[in-house]
Amino acid sequence: MYLLGIDLGTSAVKAILTAPDGRVAGIGGIEYAISRPQPDRAEQSPDDWWTATAGAVRLAMDQVGGPSQAVLAIGLSGQMHGTVLLDRTHHLLHQAIIWPDRRSTEQVKEIGRRVGKERLIQISGSPAATGFQAATLLWLQQEMPKLWRKTQLILTPKDYLRWRLTGEISSEPSDGSGTLLLDVQKRDWSAELMDMLSIKREQLPPIFPSSTVSGLLSRPAAEALGLRPGIPVVAGAADTACSLLGAGVTGNKTLLITISSGGQIILPSNEVKLDLQGRLHTFCSAIEPQAGRAAWYQMAAILSAGMSLRWLRDQLFCLPSEGAYERMISWAEEAHPGANGLLFLPYLAGERTPHMDPYARGMFLGLTAGHGRDQMVRAVMEGVGLACFDAYSVLAELGARPEQIIMAGGGARSELWRQIVADIFDLPVQPLLVNEQSAVGACLLAGGGIGAFYPFEVAQSWAVYGPVVEPQPNHTTRYHQLLAIFRSAYRKHIDDFQELSKLEQTAVNSS
Repeated sequence: MYLLGIDLGTSAVKAILTAPDGRVAGIGGIEYAISRPQPDRAEQSPDDWWTATAGAVRLAMDQVGGPSQAVLAIGLSGQMHGTVLLDRTHHLLHQAIIWPDRRSTEQVKEIGRRVGKERLIQISGSPAATGFQAATLLWLQQEMPKLWRKTQLILTPKDYLRWRLTGEISSEPSDGSGTLLLDVQKRDWSAELMDMLSIKREQLPPIFPSSTVSGLLSRPAAEALGLRPGIPVVAGAADTACSLLGAGVTGNKTLLITISSGGQIILPSNEVKLDLQGRLHTFCSAIEPQAGRAAWYQMAAILSAGMSLRWLRDQLFCLPSEGAYERMISWAEEAHPGANGLLFLPYLAGERTPHMDPYARGMFLGLTAGHGRDQMVRAVMEGVGLACFDAYSVLAELGARPEQIIMAGGGARSELWRQIVADIFDLPVQPLLVNEQSAVGACLLAGGGIGAFYPFEVAQSWAVYGPVVEPQPNHTTRYHQLLAIFRSAYRKHIDDFQELSKLEQTAVNSS
């Protein structure tokens, strides 16, 4: 008998089947693309999500070779902040606008004026940022009013997937807190924020705890996935909240760093801890408040982690996807730490922590004719590590004192990337051996939803780690020297980035 976890990611859907003791029995994954109709846009087709979900579940089921009756429950995980619009008959009105989208720059400023920057953080736990649902909705109100008037229901990506699975409309606190519309203390939609942003309560789904059964698998969905109808579908959680569970990170002595499309630096918390300067986020976790339980977490986020390596693969090296990352990392292993004086700023989609700057741009600094593909790949990997540390520095300023790092996501599969992170942070790094930890977290919530166990209590026993990577002091010294240049490069080019953004938009408008 199995629990099924489905993680709707930014670049792929992953489906995992686990036994009730946490043993992974089957994994399936299907990729899809991000559409960029303009440089500041990032959209995806919800129909592509559904097709990929059906394919990923079937791949996972093929690995176990068991009957569809073997699935006890389904849990969900998904990319945060995105916006799916449905009309009164629940038909899609537009492509999903997802988290790397930067079209709402002016609306972010307006939210700050309407609500007040500190007041917004006090209620929602986060500053306004492009790609967040609240900013996207304000953009839609102002730039696409006809579409907005047709909008009867607003969902996040994961909650759209639940509707496709069950026909039921609902959400839960962890995904809700990524919209900027949820009160993180009350763990429900904020009447104050909805009123200030002209959003009706009936446009948003009802909120239930993450381990609540939120519906049963419908017959049409069951046929698409190759499963039996009637399987309980549990509410699930946002991908970062599921990541904490799947990684077994339940206390503030362990820092979780996830390097997937974006990068997250996450620390659990037993209470709501806010950064009123607005440099990071405080979100609800998948665990309900209870004494000694980490019902919230602080998250510093960078926008282009694995996405930077994928950009290098697709746009510069033009490599076929199969085996490309292994090949690129083997090149990087030939380069010395510091990439022979080549530095990369991974701001390909703007940046969140610590800058909250949608105008930030990526760049190679120090490029010479002597640099080749080896140094370029290593510089990208190191640039992502430096950006993670720059983001973590805000957590450290607010009192974080972790003793170890658990590293997850696709980046954790690379021994080189693990060593780079250990050296930059000067902390031991331990990788998860199952890198699809968000899907594993969804399985934990599925088991909790049907009463098989309490997810918080078994999460650590489910997590399986690889060997510890210790930092190398001589490398740490070099990276701290590079960090100073990395930070300086951003500061020196803030105005340049904004001017380049204006030129970019002018070129788009005139084409």
